Amino acid sequence: MSQRLLFPDAPTASDVLVFAQRAARLGDGALRVKAQGGALVLTSAPLAPRTLLEATPTILGMRIVRVDPELVCDLVVDASTLQASADPLALTLPETAVTATWAGVSPPRAGWSADGELAASDLASRAQWGIAAVAEQVPTDAGEDAVHAVRSAVWGAPDDALAQLPRGVAFAAFALGFIGGQESAVIRRNGPWTRVSLTRGHVLTRDTVRSGLTTVRATGPAA
Repeated sequence: MSQRLLFPDAPTASDVLVFAQRAARLGDGALRVKAQGGALVLTSAPLAPRTLLEATPTILGMRIVRVDPELVCDLVVDASTLQASADPLALTLPETAVTATWAGVSPPRAGWSADGELAASDLASRAQWGIAAVAEQVPTDAGEDAVHAVRSAVWGAPDDALAQLPRGVAFAAFALGFIGGQESAVIRRNGPWTRVSLTRGHVLTRDTVRSGLTTVRATGPAA
């Protein structure tokens, strides 16, 4: 029998299922499911680099809810395989897990410093602008690589309206259903990481680490 996620109430279980369905349509469709101490952390990656040399930023969407305090797990699944069950308080996990490169990169748990706010309406408007820009720039009958290149260029670009954060932060908040009402999102930073927090969830991004060749040094005995 598949493992179950048991929640304190039916609305929480339904909320998690909706989040998983949204995550399934973004990025690689993978969902990291981590539970410990009565908290369930669900993480997806609407945008992530495919290779080490790619400049695409890592954009993570995170939802945290209460769960059975006895449950301890940390696995990555295909988000579309998380299913409702006969019990309205429970969701069923798939029999098998998947792999996702981005899931091996965990943001820090502490040490965050507040660094301003963003209006939820600004996040929504920049996300909608980006969606239109991607649709306009993707060539007809474009292959997967061409579509990825366009999405990376649009969503990876820093945006003045978003405090120079990559536009993909707005896309993740919008596509994962984090934007609702007229609230302000709080920006926090920790080293290369930035977290944008809304009532319904968090979006995290990590600065791209670029590496290059070091200066060639002579070896052997000195002349």
